[in-house]
Formats: sequence, C-alpha cells, structure tokens
Amino acid sequence: MFLRKSGTWVLIFLVISPTIFCKSMSAPDPRWAAKKRRMSEKVRNMFYHAYDNYMTYAFPHDELKPLTRTHTDSLVELGNLKLERLPQEYNGSALTLIESLSSLVIMRNNTEFERAVLWLSDNLTFDVDARINLFECNIRVLGGLVSAHILATDSTNRLVQGNYKNQLLILAHDLGRRFLPAFDTPTGMPYAWLNLKYGVMENETTETSTSGCGSLILEMGALSRLTGDPRFESAALRALRKLWSMRSSLNLLGTTLDVETGEWLEYSSGIGAGFDSFYEYLIKAHILFGRDEFWRMFQSAYLGVQKYFRHGPWYHEADMRTGHATYWQLTSLQAFWPGLQVLVGDITAANSSHREFFSLWERFGVLPERYLLDRQMLHPTEKYYPLRPELAESTFYLYHATKDPWFLEVGESIVDSLNLYTKVEGGFASIRDVTTMQLEDHQHSFFLAETCKYLYLLFDDSFLVDGNYIFTTEGHPLPVLSDWHERLPEAYIPSNWTFVKSERQAKRTSAMSRQVCPATALEYGHGIEQQVQSACHVTDVRNDHRCLVDEDCGVDAITCRRRSCSMAGYCGLWLSI
Repeated sequence: MFLRKSGTWVLIFLVISPTIFCKSMSAPDPRWAAKKRRMSEKVRNMFYHAYDNYMTYAFPHDELKPLTRTHTDSLVELGNLKLERLPQEYNGSALTLIESLSSLVIMRNNTEFERAVLWLSDNLTFDVDARINLFECNIRVLGGLVSAHILATDSTNRLVQGNYKNQLLILAHDLGRRFLPAFDTPTGMPYAWLNLKYGVMENETTETSTSGCGSLILEMGALSRLTGDPRFESAALRALRKLWSMRSSLNLLGTTLDVETGEWLEYSSGIGAGFDSFYEYLIKAHILFGRDEFWRMFQSAYLGVQKYFRHGPWYHEADMRTGHATYWQLTSLQAFWPGLQVLVGDITAANSSHREFFSLWERFGVLPERYLLDRQMLHPTEKYYPLRPELAESTFYLYHATKDPWFLEVGESIVDSLNLYTKVEGGFASIRDVTTMQLEDHQHSFFLAETCKYLYLLFDDSFLVDGNYIFTTEGHPLPVLSDWHERLPEAYIPSNWTFVKSERQAKRTSAMSRQVCPATALEYGHGIEQQVQSACHVTDVRNDHRCLVDEDCGVDAITCRRRSCSMAGYCGLWLSI
C-alpha cells in the first residue's frame, strides 16, 4: 500500500486498508459495483453452505467429510503422521469453528460469532493426550483464538456486554504454554510434534521444516503482547534467529533440518511447501512489531529468491549452497508469492506470475498441487486440489493494488469452478485428481478461514475500511497497533518522509533498500529521469547503457543480479552468460 505525504511516496508493507490503496483511481464503474455485490453474495452463500454442513454433521470435531457427512479429527493427523487411535476423551478441537470466527465477523454475522465464542469459552480444552503438529496448531488454533479475541473486544464488533471476559485469550494463553516444551532444544528451534498434555514424547522426531520453525512469530508474538507474558515471543524469536543464522552465503535456506544438531537434512530451497510462510512472516512481523531486524532478513531473503529461483514468470527450486536448479516444478502453495510481491511493490512481476498460475487454473479447472515445468505435465501422483486459497489470496491483493477489473473476473472464475467441481450436498469436497475431477471426502478448515474469506474480500472490502490489518498465513486478521511497535521504522516517521528523494541517496540504491514504492521511485542519469521497474532495480547511470566501469551499471530489474560493464563498454548481465 502507498501513502503520500509532503510530495513523497512511502511504501507501507502489508497494512491492508482500501482507504490507502490506489488513491488516484477514479470513481468505480457502476457495472462492476453491481457485479461485486452479486459475487460477494455468491461467496457468502458458499461459506454458509460449508459452515452449516460442518456445524450439522461434524461439529465439535475438527473438519467435515462432506461426501459421507461425517467428521475427521485432523488436528492430530496432520502431516501424514497419525496416531493409531485417538484418545478416548478427545472429541475434537472444533477446529473449523475456530478457523471460521474471523470470517463470520468479516461477513457481518456477529450473532453467530458471539454464539461460537461463548461455546468455545465453555467447552474447549487443550488438556488432552493428543499429539499435534506445532506449526499447524499455531497458525490454525492459536492464531484463530488470538485474532478472534481481538475482534471480540473491538468496539465495532463488541459482543453483548458482560458475556465476554477474555475467555479466548485465556484459552490461547493455555495453548501457548503447552507449546513451550517444544522449544527446549540445544538450538532453540522447536520440535515439529508434541503432546498437548505431556509435552515432547520420548523418541520424538527431531526433523522439522523451515516453515515449521520460522513461521511462529506472528501468533506467539501477538500472544505475548496481549498477555504481557514475554516467553512466547522470545521462544519464537530465538528460533527464527537461529534458523536465519543457518542460511548459506547466498542467503538461501534448505527444506528440512534437525532441531537438536542444527544441521540441514535437505538442501533444496524454494518458495513452496516447507518455505512459503517463512518469507511471509518476515515482512509481516516487521509491520506488526516494528523491528527493522525482520525487514533486513526479508530483504536479503527476497533478493535471494529473485536471483536464484526465478525463471521468467515461474520459480524453480535450487540448492541453497550453490544456487543451481534442483527441481523444475510448480506447487500450488507458490501461488501466494504474487500477493507477497504486491506488498513490496513488484506489481509487474506479481502480475506476470499470477497470470501463469491462473492459466493453469483455466487449463485444469482448478490448480493442481504439483506441475512439472521441465516436462510440461502434471506430477504423476500429486494431481489433487484440496480447496487451497493461495490463488484467491494473490488475486485479492492484486485487485486492491491495481483496481484492474480483470482480477474481479479471475475471482468470478475461481468461484464458478469451486461451485461447479467441488460443491456437493454436504459441503465442499477436495478434488483427488484434476484430470477426472474425482472428489475426496474432505473439507479442509482453511476453505472457510482463507479461500472463502479472500474471495469475499475481493468483492466486498468493507471490513477493511478505516482499519489496518495483516493476515496470518491462515488468513486470521491481526490489527497493526502503534503500541505493539518497539519503535516506528525510520521510513514511517513523518519527520523523515522528505528524506526519500534526497539528492544523491535515490541515485544508486534500490527502492527496497529505501523502503519506497518502486512505481513512484525515479533515478536520474545525465539529468534524465529513469523509472524504477522493481523493488530491487537500480538503473544504469546512462540511459543508453554505456559504461566505463562496473560502477556505472545498476541491478537488473528481473533477476536482481548486478550488471557489469563489458569490454565493449555496455552494461549487461555478462557474468551470468
């Protein structure tokens, strides 16, 4: 998002408010306004079809099986590691209900929100003998409770006076305390799995992923700010710092690691499964807590991605040690990346990748889990689509950044496909095989927490008016509050807003380094303005790209690699040829 003050643009990363996006846009076309009203109602109906069936056939268990109209307690089954049997006293965590809380508020159903909050207050307990995945329980349950507590105490969504007395925060605090034994390792990086009642069990696996130990700071940090208990933020921050210290000289991280030895187990690096929320949480933590430390991590990590993974509009995986490509594949989780790029101002790159993802959606009807770029074919075993939200999420961000109505048409196409291929009488079912559209008996909780939410916000953003929020990786909104900031980042201090266009500083540094919007950043070569094309782009000194030394050359807008001066006296990516 972009703010303008005293003639200077400042990029406010990830603070979502339509009152700031695209100030220069003209009044909306009434034809699109009518379509947005119609589509928001269509998405609302989708949400309630999924929600009502869950409440009828699966509640208070975790998730719905829409084909058989039964339930699954998936919170203790995540990651393909399942208990032989669930403990007798475990009746589910009402996972889908928790995940739906903020969506109920966004869709202005405060009555159902209040009913859900009061039920959870009276019935939810975490004192159960159940093995859970720390990462999933953090983003889904802890994040859902913390976000709902904030919404419950917001003056615009306040519950009936006297009914709510911080019960959700009390539950979140209890859950957070049960997480802490996982961090008791020599490295400070947490175990991926623990028992809610007994902590880390004997012979527990020591393997975890980059996302698993690097994507905890938002929820646990917010819990610390709300309760005044610093242990949660401290544990998550220590784990993140240790993980970042393990990066390669290319600022890349591997896929999996050992939390006891601190050694990498898998060196392939990317932006999909095992990585995605790590990048996302660096920039969002910077905004939520005001630490420049998070920004510095993100800037280095983002430039590493652009240098070593990007190939045209796609992103392959690469060895963290060498930067050499390992797997040429697209995964559906990568579809979040254009949304993240919008938030750093790389609109052109975001739009390019988003269009490729959508072309696959149009080709198959939905987005397959894995597609082999080098062979131009589906992965032979990962042909499924589990109602994932990432493409809808990026569509939401791109529309609100550009106000291009084409993204409304993309959203409509997504909605139509979901209704055509996945809607059944008992809810919405996942797709087992995108080539046959064979269904799978599972309605994931994130369909209500994210997929429906981002589609609804695409067409109706009234929840965001006059409010600044970040969304966690599970789609739970957290407000950006000044009293959560240790200090405002330098670029956001009004007295410094004029420094961005100071004479020499703007000349040889990227928009990302200056924390300004690339679309409004100009550089000057021989007195001629040159438009900056991406967050990392540094223009050549001369418009004709002639040079005498390497210092006359800038940084390439697409690859983020430094250009050099050839023997013939022209700037280019000669060292990469």
